[in-house]
Amino acid sequence: MNGAQLHQNAIEIARNLPFSEQTHPFGPEYEVFKILEKIFMLTTEVAGVKMINIKCDPYKSQEYQELYSFIVPGYHMNKKHWISITPHKNLTTDLLQDLIHDSYDLVVKKLPLKDQKKLKNQ
Repeated sequence: MNGAQLHQNAIEIARNLPFSEQTHPFGPEYEVFKILEKIFMLTTEVAGVKMINIKCDPYKSQEYQELYSFIVPGYHMNKKHWISITPHKNLTTDLLQDLIHDSYDLVVKKLPLKDQKKLKNQ
């Protein structure tokens, strides 16, 4: 998957998640996706390399970084809780979708219970 495909696929996956909100709080060059004001994904480009940042369980983060050369600690994010995904020929849409869904679920689980119930009831 090249950089353009990475951004395009990630944006499409994030847009299709329930109650996902696409914003630009850091400028038009960043696509930021939130659930109830909590960020679960953002797209960026560093030195000409497109990438996405997503939340990740710290234990899974280490595992992913050992398994995949295209997954690294989150660029300009808390390296314990965020990972960056860069373009790579071995990056599949299925893996990308799983990682983004995990990020979304992780953020939802950290929301106050009243907000979690609100999401389930709508």
